[in-house]
Amino acid sequence: MSDKHPPIVCESRLRVRYAETDQMGVVYHSNHFIWFEVGRVEFMRELGFTYRDLEREYSCHIAVVDARCRYKAPARYDEEIIVRTHMKNVRESLVHFGYELLRAEDGALLAEGETTHIVIDKEMRITPIPEKYLAVFRAAMGK
Repeated sequence: MSDKHPPIVCESRLRVRYAETDQMGVVYHSNHFIWFEVGRVEFMRELGFTYRDLEREYSCHIAVVDARCRYKAPARYDEEIIVRTHMKNVRESLVHFGYELLRAEDGALLAEGETTHIVIDKEMRITPIPEKYLAVFRAAMGK
């Protein structure tokens, strides 16, 4: 019998606003990264803490160092979108999230993405993730 738990996947929902679309009526590509952030913030909230907690308690921040998105199908005004967020990897000073954007109506995959973050202190120096949070991130990965 294993002590492992399945990885945590957080689902957030949002509705496409008119201002997020381009003249073709399709969501402008950069909005996907904003939606990834929505998913990431809610994922951490589901784990029991917020970015603000990390900043206040340990004076550190999680800075984006790489962001990628693979677009699969268009999202349009007023569609409900599901943002699925999960942990891909965590190391001493690095956190790697994965995302899927799905159309709620039919489950169609609209985009897949990932962001990689380093943990930095207030002087912008790389610093280890506080052990309290590292343990939670590892648990979220099912480790």
